[in-house]
Amino acid sequence: MGEPVERVDEHDRVLDIVDRGEAIRRGWLHRVATVVCRDTQGRILVHRRPESAARFPGRYNWLLGGAVEVGESYEEAATRELREELGTTTTVRFAFKYLCRGEISPYWMAVHEAVIVGGTTPDPTEIAWHDWLPETDFREALHRWPFVSDSREAFTRYAEL
Repeated sequence: MGEPVERVDEHDRVLDIVDRGEAIRRGWLHRVATVVCRDTQGRILVHRRPESAARFPGRYNWLLGGAVEVGESYEEAATRELREELGTTTTVRFAFKYLCRGEISPYWMAVHEAVIVGGTTPDPTEIAWHDWLPETDFREALHRWPFVSDSREAFTRYAEL
C-alpha cells in the first residue's frame, strides 16, 4: 500500500484503511488537513507548486497540507504538514471542516490557522515559490493566478467566518 489513509463516510466516520491513490481513483472520501499561514503582520502565505508535483503542478495555493495519516487527528496532520512543507513548527488552530467535492476526488477538508514567527525552510518538492501577501493583494491574485480550484472554494468559506 502506497500512502494508507482512512476511508470515511459522509459523516466523517472511519470505514476502512485504504491506499490514498485508490481512494482518489474510486472517489472514496478520505481526510485532508490544511493550514492558512499568516505572519505577524497578518499577511497570507501564498505558494506555487513545483512543475514536477504529482498533483496540481505549477498551480498556486494559499493552503499548506495533505492527507491525514491513519490514526492521526486533523490537528496532528496540520502540524505535521506545516513542519514537512514549511520547515516550521507552531500551534495550529482549527477553523472549520467541510465536505469538499474536490477537483480530483472528494474528501473532508479541515482548515486550520497558524501564525508563523521567524524564518521558514520550504520543501522544494512541495513549494517552488512563496511570498507573504496582504489580504487585498491575495484576493486580487486569487482571481488572476492559476490557483488550485479546491483552495478557491476553501477561501470563499474562510472569508465567511
